[in-house]
Amino acid sequence: MNLKKLNISPTQTLQNVGWDWMLGENTLPYITDEMVIVSEKEAEQYYEAVNQLYEMYIEAAQYVVENELFAELGIPENLIKLVKYSWENDNHWHLYGRFDLSGGLDGKPIKLIEFNADTATCIPETAVVQWASLKANGLDESSQFNTLYEALVEQLKEVKRQNPVLSPTLLISTMEGFPEDDTNMKVLGEAALEAGFEVAYENIENVEFSPVEGIFKQNESDGRFTRYDFWFKLVPWEYIGWDEPELADILTKLVYDNKVIVLNPAYTLLFQSKGLLNILWKLFPNHPLLLETARKPLANKTCVQKVLFGREGANVKILSKDGATIDAKEGEYFEQEAVYQEYTEFLSDRAGNFYQAGVFFAGEACGLGFRKGGKIIDNTAQFCGHIVV
Repeated sequence: MNLKKLNISPTQTLQNVGWDWMLGENTLPYITDEMVIVSEKEAEQYYEAVNQLYEMYIEAAQYVVENELFAELGIPENLIKLVKYSWENDNHWHLYGRFDLSGGLDGKPIKLIEFNADTATCIPETAVVQWASLKANGLDESSQFNTLYEALVEQLKEVKRQNPVLSPTLLISTMEGFPEDDTNMKVLGEAALEAGFEVAYENIENVEFSPVEGIFKQNESDGRFTRYDFWFKLVPWEYIGWDEPELADILTKLVYDNKVIVLNPAYTLLFQSKGLLNILWKLFPNHPLLLETARKPLANKTCVQKVLFGREGANVKILSKDGATIDAKEGEYFEQEAVYQEYTEFLSDRAGNFYQAGVFFAGEACGLGFRKGGKIIDNTAQFCGHIVV
């Protein structure tokens, strides 16, 4: 794969807009000063692959619902009712997610690694920073596969159209102490404003949940409470199911009573679970976009062990054909069940760095970026933009 060195680094631009969290602390800057060179044909192939994968995910999720395979996917039992309800009612709209892929350049086939369907990040890097890098370097701003922001606006407009009886008021929540999450949600909030929503922000720890009346934020100025009919939470659904069962019950009641629309909806747990990778392989065996995946190590194949709801590479192991650990990352998810996916090597540069493609889906495939790291892409990976030539 080929890289283009930028004369003007994204670092100064990030400092100017206050996104210091991307610059790293005593580490390499999070945003690289290089861009991956992608041909028009390769960009089109990423676009087509992700649109096809999303349709396959819908079919696989429907299969899970029809056959009551929720336990196989590790879905918390107290969320199954809400998962099914949101799946069967069209006004519950999947706003966006991000597919992680290997290959796609230099003739290497595109392969699905996983789908971050519930709480995907990398929004500002993909939608704003890599675009701004083109502009700052005097390059053609349209020379990217990148309409993520515009797609989010259209998705939010559709959410509003699907729910005409609700007031277009959106509360966006993150967990306290994660500035990168807040930055992701600021971009989403701007898209919501453009789509016609009234937007507010509050850490989930401070949100008020009433099983009868809805979701509220207390106003700092006068202490009064404002109700919101739409709630976006950058908090994983499985955390709510496992750690906050009372909240899971309240949200189920509110959604059933049409008091609130939660984004992303509960059914994105079906997409988020890596157990669905096994279902996909059963439904589409040997599909060119898929890697063989099973609930036990693959016979005579190097494979990757992944827990069902792991994130950012945590608790991932690469196992040799005889079961020996080649590489591994520690994490907090070690008690979860796992799947085993056929190993495929990521794209790499001349220095031996590996690159995982990430393509956002928001109604359609809409934004490409790359994460640069080791054989296992974890939370130390850097973001690398792209240019289409």
